[in-house]
Amino acid sequence: MCGIVAAIAQRPVQSILIEGLKRLEYRGYDSAGLATLTDHHIDRTRAQGKVAELEALLTDSSAHQGIAHTRWATHGIPSVGNAHPHQSGRFAVVHNGIIENFEALKAELIAQDYVFESDTDTETIAHLLHFVSLSTDSFDAIVQTVIRRLEGAFALAILDEHTPGVIWVARQGSPLVIGVGHGEHFVGSDQLALLHVTDRFIYLEEGDTARLTAKTLEIFNAEGEPVTRAVVRASASSEQVSKGEYRHFMAKEIHEQPEAVRSTLLGRLSKDRLLSGILGPSGDALLESAQAVQIVACGTSYHAGLVAKYWIESLAGIPCQVEIASEYRYRKVVTLPNTLWIAISQSGETADVLSALRHLDCERVAATLAVCNVPTSSLVRETDLALLTEAGPEIGVASTKAFTTQLTVLLLLAGLLAKTKKATDFDEQNLVQQLHQLSELLSAVLLIEPQVKIIAELFVDKQHTLFLGRSTMNPIAMEGALKLKELSYIHAEAYPAGELKHGPLALVDEHMPVVAVAPNDQLVEKLRSNLSEVKARGGQLIVFADFAVATTASDEITQCVLPETDSLIAPIVFTLPLQLLSYHVAVLRGTDVDQPRNLAKSVTVE
Repeated sequence: MCGIVAAIAQRPVQSILIEGLKRLEYRGYDSAGLATLTDHHIDRTRAQGKVAELEALLTDSSAHQGIAHTRWATHGIPSVGNAHPHQSGRFAVVHNGIIENFEALKAELIAQDYVFESDTDTETIAHLLHFVSLSTDSFDAIVQTVIRRLEGAFALAILDEHTPGVIWVARQGSPLVIGVGHGEHFVGSDQLALLHVTDRFIYLEEGDTARLTAKTLEIFNAEGEPVTRAVVRASASSEQVSKGEYRHFMAKEIHEQPEAVRSTLLGRLSKDRLLSGILGPSGDALLESAQAVQIVACGTSYHAGLVAKYWIESLAGIPCQVEIASEYRYRKVVTLPNTLWIAISQSGETADVLSALRHLDCERVAATLAVCNVPTSSLVRETDLALLTEAGPEIGVASTKAFTTQLTVLLLLAGLLAKTKKATDFDEQNLVQQLHQLSELLSAVLLIEPQVKIIAELFVDKQHTLFLGRSTMNPIAMEGALKLKELSYIHAEAYPAGELKHGPLALVDEHMPVVAVAPNDQLVEKLRSNLSEVKARGGQLIVFADFAVATTASDEITQCVLPETDSLIAPIVFTLPLQLLSYHVAVLRGTDVDQPRNLAKSVTVE
């Protein structure tokens, strides 16, 4: 979503702020702005569009403190007037999140003759800062008073012309990290924004506020009490957050998947068994006590959860429910006794997932577990257990390696549940053998990219696509459809192949490509019958097929053959060609692959 960068140092900070904004571009945004404080005066510059357009408007600055922002529109259209920072009198503020009570606050401020120049909720914060300053001149007291008035999710960074040398920040429901330098401090929405200036970070907890100067840092908890938060060394390297030899981050991240999966499995498998204790000292006991599983997630992570449902129920023999977090959060939920409650989120900062966790009725929950790629995230800190995906930084908005590593750890988890519950049909050695082979299989799939690139040409002038799959391949078809619509803006949807006759078959004609995933499983003959129905209606079929079940291609069928793969790990293996297809279609159509329109990497508002 939106991105914050702030800096206070004994050197000029404008270039630091701009570089930080550039490193946050992957999050998605529609405008950018920057404010610096020099000689008791705030100098603000804002631009609609990319950070480069903001940078072109700037002149050299010697300011030693400043705040900056990339905005993704929530309240008000993308425009210079709605861009951050927002100002009121002596104050400038940048904000991520949504202020839920802004309308009531705005009405109160209008009654006090404040004039609003934007449609944003953030301008309310700026005016509220100024209004409170009429009663006290203390920057510290003003900030604390305003924070107590705000409801909703927010991360803030604030400048005050009357108090040079100080930046106040606050975090409630939206992530914020402080970078620690030598005689300087930095603030970012995540550590990637600050890796060019420091590798030491402090992750603010829910409700924290902090007072920064160049040389000092004071942190206060939600009760206003001084607290100490641990300094953590960064794990990401500059190589991990650059495109290297690739044209796009997404291409790089697709090709990083064999290594990402290998890293994810490292230390979790022996030669022929799943290792115990990977969830911590109490993990195995908690898994043994679990009588049901509830998975909550959004978007791509939701599709990973749907695949996990098949694995958990077939391997461990216990019921598993999967829900979209934004729906789960707002309905009366019946939780089965001794439920293992799993939240899946690439960033660990997804607002709907965190809200679901924080409003969870814990009486029937055996334990909460985070499946996440960021060990320092809110989700990991707030759950009982964590299973990290070890994918490394993922910059492209459309998730690739985060998804396949999520699938990897969820299969691992299904195996652990089966093992601890001594499921009678569970073949631990076979599962471990398949997991050991997974990385090499993914590398082999990447070798068919030239063929996928040719297939992508079939979609360049198409407006609609149907994806089909059965069993564990239905969620993979859903993920393939999501990727195509995200990246190429082609309308795409997925259906269980057995549902063709219940509606989707009416859409099939020569203008509607139909993509099918065909692993070698017990339903492959059923799938062939479904595809025959498409062929009979003149549909253009594109089939990604396991080598063992591949047939001869024809004018009606374009076939892409994958290496022979066990059905247990097929959902992970068959994901890659669908990612490659979406990527190459998007390249051919000339869309912004890494930053699709209207989308953001980390969805930190509900």
